[in-house]
Amino acid sequence: MEYFVKKESIVRKIWGRSDTILFIFAGASAEFALNKAVDWLYYTGKLPSDPIGRLFSTVHYARAIVFAPMEEAYGAIEQIYEIHSALEEKRGYKIPDWAYRDVLYMLIYYSISAYELLNEKLSREEKEEAYDVFFRVGDGMGLKDLPNDYNSWLVSRQLHLKNDLEFSNYTKDLFKQYRKHLGVVRYKALIEAQKLVAPEIVKDRLDFGQLPW
Repeated sequence: MEYFVKKESIVRKIWGRSDTILFIFAGASAEFALNKAVDWLYYTGKLPSDPIGRLFSTVHYARAIVFAPMEEAYGAIEQIYEIHSALEEKRGYKIPDWAYRDVLYMLIYYSISAYELLNEKLSREEKEEAYDVFFRVGDGMGLKDLPNDYNSWLVSRQLHLKNDLEFSNYTKDLFKQYRKHLGVVRYKALIEAQKLVAPEIVKDRLDFGQLPW
């Protein structure tokens, strides 16, 4: 049986560790709160009512794809596409292409960052492998203008971070919801994990001192 990700792949090792997945979630929850397209999930009402569950569902889909046989993986990718297409139809206009890429880029970046934080540095070949897996996810969803390789992605990633992040009322509200749903102790643990795994530009834009405590 052919799998979407080879059994010996570093990507399976990354996504097979629960501690790594928690740090992937921590980083993505920080960066997603800053994204200029976060209003799309407020439109459904799902993000503010259950932010932890909504973000973990994204992580769950990614993990399922990583360990799935080829046909099942592409079925999951198609399901993700259909969910977002239905949302676009309901709202009356499309989610920007850059917003889709932002989410994909988060999964790539935090897969690498979280693993390196908790384990050892990845080789360039392993990083290329991680990029290739999520490139195929994005390509399967029909995303446009995806970089062809890891080096090109690094450049694109920096441009996305520079252009697509801002501290907004949505940011502040999301962190209030994180605190509400996690409780004070786990919320503080989330913040500390975010400080460890997020890139400097995300930490600068968040300015943790202005977040709800």
